[in-house]
Amino acid sequence: MKRLLALLALSPLLANAAPITAEKQPLNVHAIGMFFIFVLATLLITWWASRRTRSTADFYSAGGGITGFQNGLAIAGDYMSAATLLGLSSLVFAKGYDGFIYIIGFFVGWPIVTFLMAERLRNLGRYTFADIVSFRLDQTRVRSFAALGSLTVVCCYLVVQMVGAGQLIKLLFGLDYRTAVVVVGLLMLVYVTFGGMLATTWVQITKAVLLLAGGTTLMLMALSRFGFSFETLAAQAVAVHASGVQIMGPGTLLADPINAVSLSLGLVFGIAGLPHILMRFFTVPNAKEARKSVLFATVFIGFFFLVVCILGYTAIVIVGTDPQYYVDGNLGGAMIGGGNMVAMHLAKAVGGNLFLGFLSAVAFATILAVVAGLALAGASAISHDLYASVLKKGKTDEKQEMRVSRIATVGLGIVAISLGILFEGQNIAFLVGLTFGIAASANFPVLIMAMYWGGLTTRGALYGGLTGLISALALVIGSPSVWVGVLGHAQAIFPYDQPALFSMPLAFLVIVVASKLDRSERADRERAAYADQFVRAQTGLGAAMASSH
Repeated sequence: MKRLLALLALSPLLANAAPITAEKQPLNVHAIGMFFIFVLATLLITWWASRRTRSTADFYSAGGGITGFQNGLAIAGDYMSAATLLGLSSLVFAKGYDGFIYIIGFFVGWPIVTFLMAERLRNLGRYTFADIVSFRLDQTRVRSFAALGSLTVVCCYLVVQMVGAGQLIKLLFGLDYRTAVVVVGLLMLVYVTFGGMLATTWVQITKAVLLLAGGTTLMLMALSRFGFSFETLAAQAVAVHASGVQIMGPGTLLADPINAVSLSLGLVFGIAGLPHILMRFFTVPNAKEARKSVLFATVFIGFFFLVVCILGYTAIVIVGTDPQYYVDGNLGGAMIGGGNMVAMHLAKAVGGNLFLGFLSAVAFATILAVVAGLALAGASAISHDLYASVLKKGKTDEKQEMRVSRIATVGLGIVAISLGILFEGQNIAFLVGLTFGIAASANFPVLIMAMYWGGLTTRGALYGGLTGLISALALVIGSPSVWVGVLGHAQAIFPYDQPALFSMPLAFLVIVVASKLDRSERADRERAAYADQFVRAQTGLGAAMASSH
């Protein structure tokens, strides 16, 4: 199980979670050259976007002028991190079919977002997750809670990405860890501060295209070694893998059903509670384009996950039987650069140093795009929700709000860089568990009930959301990965690493009970206001319109 958790460390859920503790590699000139080309291209995009970012709507949501296809690519770019390519391919390489099951867990959340949320998100929201939750509830209290939930998720995920960035770049480029963290942080600041959502969107689209193209090319080059026959690939993989035929069926991942179900719930519903993913639905002109964007995102993400799965199986044969990729040439021992470098070794084996350089640059670009999306979500929670709506009660001009957004972005960038340096070498798996636990337990229940249940009151939303937040936090702290792994106690208080199975139903229960018991005049008005909300959710009447670029 420990081996499995170590390999999961680079997956989107546990994105760069465990300390990769990478050995610094020789300077990779090809990778650095390609990286600079990418950075130059994205800075040109930012310059172009900055000239078109004139209002808060442009800054937060690209003026709602992004098409469904473009937004689908951007969502895919936001969701498919470098961790997806490296971590999940390594998981399939080590565990075979177990890795495939894990991949499916990430995928099944998207239909829920498509059918339950996409249309209503676009019709009810303007810039942030808090816009929807507070639509008919107390603006001050509910927005404050929603901003707290968003910022917690953003900060946890930012730290994870920054630590991952530092260790990855040490591995792939041969650069110093701190240098890598500072470079990622500064580039993110440039993208978001000057270009806002428009620049972030196009950086994510560029990165998604590169990742899809790079991954597909690598898959085709690897499959050519097997005459493009999956039968030949499967036969050879079974023949050389230590587990033999077991890699073609479920293994240890499903041995503990409670942990597996809890992990699945976190994966499926955590997606619908991630603020940087939710923000993407406000960038399209209408509900139709919102649905379309999820459809395209699902196609791109699903295709890429299949690519990653095939990469894992081809690597079993190509990398797993070649001593040059192992420390001291010891087959089956420690892999050079660590267990998450399978995809990179495969790139070198089939495409040489040049292709390895390209894929390394794409991996770094991927982290940049994810970090930029997170920073924008955090900045909008501070400026739009806390400053403009709570402190100023909506009485602020756009220029002032934009200024606060940019200050918030700089502040978040400094925090991200500082924490990235501080957490070097630390086991931060708990932060990822916490990220998805809070997203699924605090953000998602309040969001879905606000959209679908007329009986929701301010008291129910606050009590339920805070219950989800606190219980997810408590269960993660008491879990084996923190209580034993980080704090050094002999035995965990809570036996499971994932809190969602326990904290999410608890949040829903508290929301319903607290709302039912609320007999105040305000609660009656909030229940009565649901009819107007329902009409807008279904028709889009009164929703923000798009602006052209």
